[in-house]
Amino acid sequence: MIKNVYGNTLDHLGAAIVSGRYPSGATIPPEPLLGAELGVSRTVIREAVKSLIGKGLVSTGPKVGTRVLASEHWNWFDPDVVTWQARAGLTREFLRELQELRRVVEPAAVRLAAERATAQDILEIEAAFDGMRRAVEEGGDYVACDLRFHQGLLRACGNRMMIQMSKAIGALLRTSFEISTSRQDGARKSLPLHRAVLDAVITRNPAKAERAVLVLIAGAGDDIDAVLASRRRLPRLDTPARLLPETRERVQARKGPRVNRLNNA
Repeated sequence: MIKNVYGNTLDHLGAAIVSGRYPSGATIPPEPLLGAELGVSRTVIREAVKSLIGKGLVSTGPKVGTRVLASEHWNWFDPDVVTWQARAGLTREFLRELQELRRVVEPAAVRLAAERATAQDILEIEAAFDGMRRAVEEGGDYVACDLRFHQGLLRACGNRMMIQMSKAIGALLRTSFEISTSRQDGARKSLPLHRAVLDAVITRNPAKAERAVLVLIAGAGDDIDAVLASRRRLPRLDTPARLLPETRERVQARKGPRVNRLNNA
């Protein structure tokens, strides 16, 4: 998506704060200096700072300017904040806290979903699972379908606060899914685990659904640990979704003969 001047300014300032260019307790430059540095008006700077206040990154006050807040004040359910953190580098602490959040929220939500899911809820989750399967077998955006699957489960629990949370934690969940699917066959191996959760919801078995989603979350944690241990560069969340590793291999295999024929022509 192409950002306007305001969006680019907000993105620049937010990323600078999260990356530590403006550390906690520091005062960011005043509007005239920032405007001159970025080539934008004071009005644009002012609006961007208002958004940063709303995201919990900064505070303002008389005679103190705009001061950067400690990270515990940041809105970690805000997609921009998560994206800026991913761009700066996904730390072990960040990923550990994400896994802890999933272990607290998702098992309880899935238990309720097994009790309350409507026929339409189940159709939606089934469609998401089918999209995941097709992405593995034929190529496509697996992560988007995986996110749709988990958000569908949260909505199916029938709790309005949980439903609101499903929107808020979308960027956090995507972080986990992007890392898990960067492993060879990670997505393919997770399909039966997702199916087990869905089947338990369909058969109205809350205890089985909870156990199944805990196994699924544990598997995601193992994937994250393996990717971190490999020291491979972690995926960036501000770029388009990538093909799964196994899908890339199939695409390259199909292209291979054509490339050879062209080279030999």
